[in-house]
Amino acid sequence: MARRGSLASGVMAEPTPPTPSTGWIEVIVGSMYSGKTEELIRRLRRAQIARQRVEIFKPAIDDRYATDAIVSHSELRIPSRAVRRARDILRYAHEAQVIGIDEGQFFGRELVDVVERLAKRGKRVIVAGLDQDYRARPFEPMPELLAVAEYITKTLAICMVCGAPANRTYRKLKRGGRVVVGGADLYEARCRRCFELGRRVRSRAPLVPDSGGSHASSRARARVRGARPRRPAARRMR
Repeated sequence: MARRGSLASGVMAEPTPPTPSTGWIEVIVGSMYSGKTEELIRRLRRAQIARQRVEIFKPAIDDRYATDAIVSHSELRIPSRAVRRARDILRYAHEAQVIGIDEGQFFGRELVDVVERLAKRGKRVIVAGLDQDYRARPFEPMPELLAVAEYITKTLAICMVCGAPANRTYRKLKRGGRVVVGGADLYEARCRRCFELGRRVRSRAPLVPDSGGSHASSRARARVRGARPRRPAARRMR
């Protein structure tokens, strides 16, 4: 029996509110390129369609695609407010019924207290973020949020090396400390085995979005589908 808010038959289940006055927490976690932000945007847009009051936040440190919007790797976007600290969210969330927070791992442990306070006020809080850092270690505060959340969704990417399900984020270059904001030039999704192999293996093709919004190489997708990558047809000589 599938748990509400988890993957069931390949379809993202939408959490059902227990009572109108009860707040709760939803957490969406996974590696990079696994569709976390897309799922967050999907839920927030549904809330907007239902004419609920929605406030959306992102960390100011993440300015890869836009400073005033949450943007997925497949270029889906929704307007948001950039804040520097988790407690700044409390200043703008008074009137909101639904609160969306992207890249939760960048806010630190203070986010746990903020999210708990919002849920106690009767608000629906949805947080998306990485559950593991580039060393495959728990990325606080996401593990703590998983412990207190009512609904949990874990998304998987496709390994950029072999095409297997991927739940780890591999940093291709030695740069900086634990928090280094970057995209496909710096990170790729990998399965457990290819993550452990590290630099001994490399992705074989450039990163492109697939139909589901997550990213994978054409070679990796071909392996998943059980087909060989197409080669350009030979030109006829006249």
